[in-house]
Amino acid sequence: MMTITDTVRDLYKSCNIGNDHSSSDYFTLIHKLVEKRRDEGEAWQKYLDQVYLLVMDEIVTNRDRPRDQITFGTSGWRGVLGKDLCVRSVSFVTAAIVELYQALDKEQELASFLGVTSLQEAQGKGCVVGFDNRFGGEVLAAAVIEVLVRAGFTVHYAGESTTGVLSAALLELGAAFSINLTPSHNPLEYGGFKYNAADAGPAASELTDRITANARRIIEANASSLVSLTAPLVPPAQRTDIHPFDALASWKALVRRNVTVHGLELDTIMAAFQENHDLCVVIDSVHGASRLHVAPLFEGDAGGRLIHLRADDDVTFGGIAPEPSSVNMQQVGETLQARAERLKIGAIIDPDGDRIRFTDGSVEISMNQFGAMAYHFLHEVKGKRGMVAKTVATSNLANALALAFGEQVFEPKVGFKEFKPVIGQALVCFEESDGISVIGHTPEKDAYIGLLLAMDMVLTLDLNLGDYLQRIENEYGAYYPDRGGLTVSAKGEELKASLQRLHKYGGGAVVRVGAVDQRIAEVIAIDGRKMIFEDGSWLMIRPSGTEPKVRFYVESRTVAGTGNLVQAARAMLKEIGLL
Repeated sequence: MMTITDTVRDLYKSCNIGNDHSSSDYFTLIHKLVEKRRDEGEAWQKYLDQVYLLVMDEIVTNRDRPRDQITFGTSGWRGVLGKDLCVRSVSFVTAAIVELYQALDKEQELASFLGVTSLQEAQGKGCVVGFDNRFGGEVLAAAVIEVLVRAGFTVHYAGESTTGVLSAALLELGAAFSINLTPSHNPLEYGGFKYNAADAGPAASELTDRITANARRIIEANASSLVSLTAPLVPPAQRTDIHPFDALASWKALVRRNVTVHGLELDTIMAAFQENHDLCVVIDSVHGASRLHVAPLFEGDAGGRLIHLRADDDVTFGGIAPEPSSVNMQQVGETLQARAERLKIGAIIDPDGDRIRFTDGSVEISMNQFGAMAYHFLHEVKGKRGMVAKTVATSNLANALALAFGEQVFEPKVGFKEFKPVIGQALVCFEESDGISVIGHTPEKDAYIGLLLAMDMVLTLDLNLGDYLQRIENEYGAYYPDRGGLTVSAKGEELKASLQRLHKYGGGAVVRVGAVDQRIAEVIAIDGRKMIFEDGSWLMIRPSGTEPKVRFYVESRTVAGTGNLVQAARAMLKEIGLL
């Protein structure tokens, strides 16, 4: 009979674990060990710990180029820990960002994107640095800090925190930029690097393109005067030349300061929860950075009516993909269903706290619906006036509300940075992938502001979220969205070229949807191709920017019609040779 040691030895061999980091597949091994731990118990944890020691050694000692070429996208740079993100590569990318500010004195056109006018101003205002719960976050943050200090920048050190909180801290401190070591909701093997300029929102492409080019050049040269790879890194807690601060306190300060703009009274809402024994709140942090903030945000568990799930630190996330999804929300729903309270709020938050999804125990509410509910609440209940902003792939329920209110809709392509033109004008900015912010808050998506909205809705209206949604749908009509992704036979420019064949589906074209011929009334082509039919249903197809995948989004006006639209999208992809 094989012992655990025998099994581990075989697993090491199957994953090519040896003396050479470059050929060792640590994360395949980690995934297998996580399965063993889940099925057979905590006896496997020590073997996980041993593999993570190897990953840490690779993070610290790796001098090779990243396995995949560095590219900064909408949410920064992501890659595999150790293989892509290591002390060396993160140091070089930080140096690439420093070069943006060093170029300011000669290239003043950068000032409008950076939000500062000189290197000296940027150095004085400094950078907010933080990380989520990913393995190695503190070490990678130490590498970032070392480069920034060498370059003369003030460093405001937040430690482990969420994206929305760091964005708020950037505004409250008046810093020049922020760096957050996070890959958001990606699986356990990923690390990431997010950069926000002085406006605290996702960086404009004019900046991310420069960061990409700078980083690639520095890595190709394998040198930067700002980077030392010989001296041992100083842990942030041991440094005396940086400024640690309470990032959540900054978030609270921003919310309080702008209460007259958005109408969300943080202290009143939380006090009302403590006093309202009819309300139960269940929050699932999926082991992410929000686990550190829930208790201080609520300032007490309200006699057990605040229930915090997966609130311990686990860099493996229990082996799941740590995203707000229907599958991952099951524990939240089951917990709420077992509660006796009349009012119930359930939420799941991704590791860096920029995405959130809700349930009341009976009805799951994705951001497609919740963003529209937030707009209705601020406009009709709070009495605020203004447009709504939602990405083109997001439900048209918000469009119906804006039409009824006599307000405008701003509908850009996918990516939260696309909302920049209407920050300060739109009451709500949201996207179907569970991100939201509101007027008077940060231009970055933030799970906590979404949670505060949900709390205010339920406490003010004395309604569960599902009942509030039903009330809105009864008045303005129901919308049934869905989304998915398909692996196809091409990627990059080849994929984009293949999708050009969808141009045959223009206005007036007929598409078979289920058993009915649907006529296209309008086409929106700002991000892939969104085909809106005469009955108000639609389907949208867009390419992934990094993978051989196609994303599709659909919305029907009936429950049954959603599946038919998915099949119609598949049929189109098959017709043009991608399936």
